[in-house]
Amino acid sequence: MASSPGAPRDPAVQAPPPPPPPEARTSERGSDSRAGHLSFCTKVCYGIGGIPNQVASSATAFYLQLFLLDVAQIPAAQVSLVLFGGKVSGAAADPVAGFFINRSRRTGSGRLMPWVLGCTPFITTAYFLLWFLPPFTSLRGLWYTTFYSLFQALATFFQVPYAALTMLLTPCPRERDSATAYRMTMEMAGTLIGAAVHGLIVSGAHGPHRCEDAALPGPVAVSPDATRLYSIASAVVAVTYPVCSSLLCLGVKERPGSSVPASGPGPSFLAGLVLTVRHPPYLKLVISFLFISAAIQVEQSYLVLFCTHASRLHDHVQGVVLTILVSAVLSTPLWEWVLQRFGKKTSAFGICVMVPFAILLAAVPTAPVAYVVAFVSGMSISVSLLLPWSMLPEVVDDFQLQHQHGPGLETIFYSSYVFFSKLSGAGALGISTLSLGFAGYEAGACKQAEQVVVTLKVLIGAVPTCMILTGLCILMVSPTPKVPSQNSRRLSLQRRTSYTLA
Repeated sequence: MASSPGAPRDPAVQAPPPPPPPEARTSERGSDSRAGHLSFCTKVCYGIGGIPNQVASSATAFYLQLFLLDVAQIPAAQVSLVLFGGKVSGAAADPVAGFFINRSRRTGSGRLMPWVLGCTPFITTAYFLLWFLPPFTSLRGLWYTTFYSLFQALATFFQVPYAALTMLLTPCPRERDSATAYRMTMEMAGTLIGAAVHGLIVSGAHGPHRCEDAALPGPVAVSPDATRLYSIASAVVAVTYPVCSSLLCLGVKERPGSSVPASGPGPSFLAGLVLTVRHPPYLKLVISFLFISAAIQVEQSYLVLFCTHASRLHDHVQGVVLTILVSAVLSTPLWEWVLQRFGKKTSAFGICVMVPFAILLAAVPTAPVAYVVAFVSGMSISVSLLLPWSMLPEVVDDFQLQHQHGPGLETIFYSSYVFFSKLSGAGALGISTLSLGFAGYEAGACKQAEQVVVTLKVLIGAVPTCMILTGLCILMVSPTPKVPSQNSRRLSLQRRTSYTLA
């Protein structure tokens, strides 16, 4: 029954309260922003957590192969198995880590932090034993295969929750981006520190003086000084794991309410993988960068061996390695600007800048040429690492524009790309090291056969050239995906922090 206009209203049926004034709404937004603010100390501690893996990865990328061949003195065929097994282990651990970590329960210290802290003592031990020279000789290949595989798998279980921790630091996207910038800066510093510290410590183990007393050809006995130097270097790098993990735990706290709840169960890794590889732009992007990534890894791995055995550049190994890394770090902002100004496909030609210089080094192995090649190679490495992470968001957006699927496929795009990249590196390093064995590489020898010298020149010149040009040709003929929104740049940074957690 309708009431008359003048009748009093039922107190139980009150009109909704008027909206708050703009000043109140602004105050509420400011309060939420302050609630999601991360302190400078928190960002620094979060960035420090990314240093250990980069320090260790940089040291192994440049010096592990040299250690296995000339200090551990295991045959080249076994070295290829060590490198292949370790890379495959890391690749297989990526989806496994995402599966288990995503299904872990929250504890008193959070949901992700226990994984980081739990991996720390094991990865510290595995890394130290990776550079330890066991007293037996017959099973050294098995020893290093075991500990390199363990290290790669544990590094993945360390990195996945650490990178995904960004999403649980704060609900504020701007603060997440800022924390990610701190992480990337610290990781770049870690890359430089790893190669510099490890290289400086072990530089005395590979100088020409070790062959001065060798009257006969063949393997030279392992110097106790070389073993001691590598043990010191591995201990220095290994200790960064407990130190940095402790600082990460003390300075960073997970916020249980800051993550966005999933809207439903996503597909399994294999089911999502089938869907992603059927998307032509993604498939061509992955194939092209499989060739490019493998070429960069081959160039990095064999440059030190080339300087040691195929040229008279023993005294310049450390300087060449540091030149590569410093050039890569300093050129990253330049390539960011080129990407925005000229587009991604145009920027891709920066990768092939190193091609003529790598061939020049193989033909004229002198110190000035080596430093020029190192500087240019660093620039090419920088754009080769930056470009796929800039192109993947557009490919994912293009897929989501054409298909309507539930949550989870975005993370599968990223984790499957990392998976395939690691597999390509495993195959490239394994096959190339095996080629040294076929050429007659003699582990621990002061002077290698001419066939080995030619093989090393091919591995740093012709092989990366062919792989880079093949990858660029595939990339150039692939269609450019559509970009449905203006948020791809921000989403790119966010996806980089959490691609494996789902």
